[in-house]
Amino acid sequence: MEVYLIYYHYYQYFFIFNFQFIYNIRNTLQQSFIYSFIFIYQNIFFIILIQFFIKFILYINYQFYQIFSSFFPQLIKYQYLNSSNKIGLIGAPNIGSGLGKCINLSNLILILNCNNIGDEGSSGLGSGLGKCTNLSNLTLNLQNNNIGAIGALGLGSGLGKCTNLSNLILNLDHNNIGDEGVSGLFSGLRQCINLSNIELYFCNNNIGEIGALGIGSGLGKYTNLSNLTLNLYNNNIGGIGASGLGYNIGKCTNLSELKLNVLKNNIGEIGSSGIGSGLVNCINLQNLTLFFYCKEININQQFKVKCLKSKRLVVLNINYW
Repeated sequence: MEVYLIYYHYYQYFFIFNFQFIYNIRNTLQQSFIYSFIFIYQNIFFIILIQFFIKFILYINYQFYQIFSSFFPQLIKYQYLNSSNKIGLIGAPNIGSGLGKCINLSNLILILNCNNIGDEGSSGLGSGLGKCTNLSNLTLNLQNNNIGAIGALGLGSGLGKCTNLSNLILNLDHNNIGDEGVSGLFSGLRQCINLSNIELYFCNNNIGEIGALGIGSGLGKYTNLSNLTLNLYNNNIGGIGASGLGYNIGKCTNLSELKLNVLKNNIGEIGSSGIGSGLVNCINLQNLTLFFYCKEININQQFKVKCLKSKRLVVLNINYW
């Protein structure tokens, strides 16, 4: 706080001095020039004031997360929606640190889209959330935050300590976690064996076949999983990745509802057939929604996918684009 007060007073005295200087030489300068000079200084002064207030607000915002937990140690449910506010790599760990002190927190909705938190911010946030050991329901939106492999690994490592999680919604659309990042994420998340409802959004993340296999391997560990939404739009998992994904999802025998989006992934006929073969093993599946790219599947493959319809399958939606 003192830094900002000093910053303000420095410019205040700077402008007082310069206006006094102008006043002293008023007899030697043209009146029009004086007015122009004053006008310019006024504009500069207001710009600096605006910058000061922006920095002051951000400073208060960061400090809030450091102290708010001490006022709410018994907090059970917290919802915070904050998009595009330049929280950055410093603010995100502060949020995590504050939330980590809320030891009774069980329900959390945290939306930090478009804040450029990066790898450091994501890891710091995950570290803080990992201290919320009673967390059972988590919605975490981190779209478009310049998160890479290291950030995804750190986030997964932290969330993996939340072993009481039963419902998870994680949105990492429009980052760049890649194969290494998504595999690292699941290396931590696979510790959350009590998960029954999962929604994962990994659109535009440069995920290839190795990453798809990592996702599948992680999901296959959740024996209690009943509802799964997985959006991999516009990656490059290919036929092998899609087949491996389908095979591992097939291990989730308690799965009753599945939404799977593999549009723009170059899965081809091999991938679509592999997904179909794997999902046959989900014997309790009742609701199935698939998103395929029509150019990747010929008529025969479409029929193979439709053959998944069984006595238990009540709703089957296959969307072609």
